[in-house]
This record gives sequence, structure tokens and C-alpha cells, in this order.
Amino acid sequence: MQNTASKGIFTTQFWLLGLSSFLFSSSFNMLIPELPSYLSAMGGAEYKGYIIGLFTLTAGLSRPFSGRLTDRIGRVPVMAVGSIVCFVCGFLYPVFTTVLPFLLLRLVHGFSTGFKPTGTSAYVADIVPADRRGEAMGIHGMCMGVGSAFGPAVGSMISQLFSLNVLFYTSSAFALLSIVILFNMKETLKVKEPLSVKAFQITWRDIFEPDVLNPALITFLVYFGFGAVATLAPDFSGYLGLKNRGIYFMVFTLFSILIRLAAGKISDKHGRIPVTIAGCSILILSMVITGYANSVVMFLVGAAFFGMAMGVLSPVLSAWTVDLSAEHNRGRALATMYISLEAGIGLGAFLSAALFANKRTNLPLVFLCMAGFAAAALVYTIFVQQYKRRANRVI
Repeated sequence: MQNTASKGIFTTQFWLLGLSSFLFSSSFNMLIPELPSYLSAMGGAEYKGYIIGLFTLTAGLSRPFSGRLTDRIGRVPVMAVGSIVCFVCGFLYPVFTTVLPFLLLRLVHGFSTGFKPTGTSAYVADIVPADRRGEAMGIHGMCMGVGSAFGPAVGSMISQLFSLNVLFYTSSAFALLSIVILFNMKETLKVKEPLSVKAFQITWRDIFEPDVLNPALITFLVYFGFGAVATLAPDFSGYLGLKNRGIYFMVFTLFSILIRLAAGKISDKHGRIPVTIAGCSILILSMVITGYANSVVMFLVGAAFFGMAMGVLSPVLSAWTVDLSAEHNRGRALATMYISLEAGIGLGAFLSAALFANKRTNLPLVFLCMAGFAAAALVYTIFVQQYKRRANRVI
């Protein structure tokens, strides 16, 4: 087994990992509020869905590789690759100032989140006790969440006070700092293989780990809403007169942070499924409120409920995935969940942009559609709960 003997989770390794994840999350999230208008200024307004869609496409495609490498060459090298990609891409945005090169850069940038979170989640699972896994995932998610809140709000402020180029270079600087911290991290994978061509030979099992089907499918469905929010919240903010397009993301993330710790602890005590049902229910409500928001207050209330929903679902689904995975396949199981996550975000981004079609009157339809995906996740989770109860009675 990996090092999970200690009953504590508040180790130096854990907090260093949290700081690295905060910086990494801030790095790519600070760009999100400004990229739709940046692309529109290039003449690519109709490609707004591609900003998130292409990013998540390569993130998803790289997950089987990151999962395989995480289980073979180590957690730390995989995390480092993700941060390095983020660092390099920040410097390239000012160079690629036309639509096609910009979209290709978004495609490359997606590799960062295809690698860093996979290695990070496996590392967290290695260093914490199983009975505190949900709590640990919640705390680490809080670090990512603070970056998600800090990044967009500060990113918009930097672009307004200085320029977009300064914003891009700041993004690179944050990614560089996240790499520096990783140099002090001790590898937790005990049996490592040398890097070779064989390590990149992907099989179907590297893409899909059947043991984690239930949390993976639920993750896929609930993250459609995230794709829609990431794509349309900046435009929605503009319609309502919010100059700082990062405010929605800041409110969403702050409420996500507030609920993560409680959600993780409750799921450790009462089970993953009941907490997942609660998260899906809140997500449905958040999509409806956001879609029909006709004032800043209502819009931000929708952000608060959305934050609570994702604050519940994110750590619980991660912990559920680890619960169901064998230790030697932990990276592969987490990669399966993250592939589902990226697929949900990417399809949600493309679908929401297509339904929106740059028409404000279409926004309620978009978010009602996203609520429908969350409702499908809720129904499926209830089905899983009932199936498990019947199976237990038979046993």
C-alpha cells in the first residue's frame, strides 16, 4: 500500500500540493472571463463555444495517457507536465492573434488540465487515510476552488488596469510557481517504471475503467452545466451590466469552497450516493435560476447555488471513484472520471454556444437544457441507490 498509515491529513506534502493546485487553477482560470471578447475582437464571435470545447477536448484525449503514466512513472512528473504546458501557453497567447492559431493554442492548452489534476488526485489518495478520503478531496478541492475564484476576478482586473498581454504573462507566472513547488514533493508511487514507448501504448482499459462506471457517468452528466456556465457567463454578465466578468465565477467558487468540507465529511460518514443526490438537486435549481436571471442579484444567486452544487459533487464523485478503484489502477480510474468530466464540459460548451447563437433571448432555453442533464444524473443516481438496496437485501 501507499503511505496512508497516518491518521492525519494535514501534512506538509498535502499543503504544498494544495498551494501548487491553487496556483495552477488560478493560472488557466484567470483567462476565461476575457477570452470570449478577445476572440470576438479577432472576428471569431461564432466560435465562442470552441474556447472551452477545444480546451476540454485535448484534456479528455490526454487523460488515458496521464492515467497510465501516473501509475507507471509517478505522480509528480505527470503533475509537472501539466504545469509546464500552462506556463508555455501563457506566453504564446500574445503571439497568436488571429482566430485559427488562437483556437489551435486552446487545443494545446487543454493538455495542462489533462495531466495535472490526474496526478494530483492520485497523490492525494496516496497520502491520506481511506476513511478521510472525502474530507481530503474536499479540502484539496477548496484549494483549486480558491484559485478558480481568485483567477477570474483578478484576471479581469488585470486586463482592465493593464492589458490582455499582461494578463497572459501573469498566467504564465502562476504556472511557473506551481512547478517550482512540485520540485519539493516526494514521489508516492513506490514501484516506478522508466519512461519508454510502452508507457504510451494505450488500451481500452486505459480509457475506460468499468469499476468506476457509476461515478463517471454521473460526472459526465452534471458537468454539461459547467461547460455552459464557462462559455456563456461572460456574455451574460455583459448583458446585465457587470463590467468585471469574473464576478459570477468568484461567487460560484466562494460558495463551492464553503460547502466542500462539509460535503466531503458527510459523504465519509453517510455515503457517497445520498450526498450526490443532494448535489444533483441543487444543480437543477441553479440552472433554472441562472437561465431566468433578469437582474444582477438573481444572476449571482444562481452562481451561489451553482457553487454549492459543484462544491458537493466534485469531492464526492472523486472520492467515490477512488473508493471503487484498485490501488494499482488508481490513476486509470481517476483518468476515466476526468475523461467523463472533460467530455461533459466540452459537449456542454459546444451545445450551449449552438443553442445560444449570440441571442440573449435563447439563454433560458440553454440553461433549461443543462438542467435536463442534471435531472438525468439525479434519476440515474437514485436508480443506483435502489439497485444497491435490492442487492443488499438479496445478500
